[in-house]
Amino acid sequence: MSKRFDLQLPSRRQEGPTTVVTIADVARHAGVAPSTVSYVLSGKRSISGDTRERVQASVRALGYRPNASARALASNRSNVLALVIPLRTGMHVPVLMQFATSVVTTARRYDHDVLLLTADEGPSGLERVAQSALVDALVVMDVELHDERVPVLRELPMPSVLIGFPAEAEGLTCIDLDFVNAGAECVDHLTDLGHRSIALLGTPSAVYERQTGFAHRTLAGFRSAAERRGVTGIETPCENTFEAVLETVGQLLDEHPDLTGMVVQNEPIIGPLLDVLRRLGRRVPEDMSLMAICADDVAERQVPQLSSVAIPADEIGQQAVESLIAKLEGHEVPALTLFPPRLTPRASTCAAP
Repeated sequence: MSKRFDLQLPSRRQEGPTTVVTIADVARHAGVAPSTVSYVLSGKRSISGDTRERVQASVRALGYRPNASARALASNRSNVLALVIPLRTGMHVPVLMQFATSVVTTARRYDHDVLLLTADEGPSGLERVAQSALVDALVVMDVELHDERVPVLRELPMPSVLIGFPAEAEGLTCIDLDFVNAGAECVDHLTDLGHRSIALLGTPSAVYERQTGFAHRTLAGFRSAAERRGVTGIETPCENTFEAVLETVGQLLDEHPDLTGMVVQNEPIIGPLLDVLRRLGRRVPEDMSLMAICADDVAERQVPQLSSVAIPADEIGQQAVESLIAKLEGHEVPALTLFPPRLTPRASTCAAP
């Protein structure tokens, strides 16, 4: 028995009380042939800008929705993207969910669904998914400097985008915040305010030990800027518990009594850190200027509000999906995209005491 799909039907049909808009209805509304509508929707053939806009306007006006099964069969695609997300030690889940939400919502705008995979499956997990034909493309997070998945990604018969940069990015498509310059701008901001001794409270030790790219790149930017500006830069990882924050900060202040500025790249410790500084008699910002690399909403709900470099999770996730869709349609995309850091001064930084 042959199957019929919306893409092939010449007119409207009734399914109970709901009228289903077909591709032929869109063609009549736009004044073009049904094949032209099909080409606009699939992107398989070049169509003039005016015609494309007229077809897309008719699609919106009529509320046309291509049948997902028909579209998948016609294009030999599943219309599913895989997001490889790092649910493991040292990773802050709320930040990861900001990236995941952006990927999912952007994918839905292109009529794609998202399959979540965990990073602990490694290269074998990528190969398994590719062989199963479950997905059309991959978004990979938690990229390490010497990531064992990179050789596999270069060989897979499907496009991929990395949110993060390995040490060797040739042959890959990578998108991320410019963490090197983010670390440097934090040092420059504090140095411009007269601070001469600045500490970086970084991620948990496990993140550095895995050589996760964003943490090491921030550290590199912090170090180079401290050297360039001739100030003392102190670096330390910090675990995500109140006791660890209390011990780490207490030791920093004992060993560096002239410390007047802190940069935090570890979102879960921001609240505890403010509490610890109060307990230790350090007022923010009068005695200790404090800034963070974190989402704007996190910085703005602290007391005082934190000077910060924003993590543009929404923009990065959106561009990752848009790059994948462009790849699937045969278009070229930039190999490497770094979002410039955006530093917002707020109430937590002031001139050095």
